[in-house]
Amino acid sequence: MRKRIAIDMDETICDTLSRHLDWYNTEFNQSLTKADLHGRKIYQAVPEAHLARVRAYPDMPAFFENITPYANALEVIRELHEQYEVVIATAAMEHPTSFAPKYQWLTQYLPFLSPMNFIFCGKKNVVQADYLIDDSSRHFEGFVGQGILFSAPHNANEVAPVRVNDWLEVRKYFLK
Repeated sequence: MRKRIAIDMDETICDTLSRHLDWYNTEFNQSLTKADLHGRKIYQAVPEAHLARVRAYPDMPAFFENITPYANALEVIRELHEQYEVVIATAAMEHPTSFAPKYQWLTQYLPFLSPMNFIFCGKKNVVQADYLIDDSSRHFEGFVGQGILFSAPHNANEVAPVRVNDWLEVRKYFLK
């Protein structure tokens, strides 16, 4: 029986942070960068007057359209799929309007995975998997498998038992 790897979508497979920054900088004529977010989320870096609007971006269906996948993500997931059972576990409950756009993104960019392997959830400790690759360590709480922290600007200061910085490191970890 193959081991199961659950993989987060946002800021793990695809670069939603760049979308957030692009929309924010365009709307508010700012120049916030990923480097400005070292150790914090975008919500902690914008003025209070902009916060509600920035928090609302993921509720807009267009937010998830054609988000760029991270370098090597799709290729490595395809390779993992050959040796492991791969499921995509995305915390869509925080932004329920993201269901359809996320589903469309996943079917477009990961057509080799069955949609039956897409899990739209809140808490990821309900996911039965041997591994969970995620940029948010909060999702490892109560998770019975091995959590693997995928590096992102907001988690730069976190200490994790297992951390990968990019998809080539994911490949090395699983496909030695």
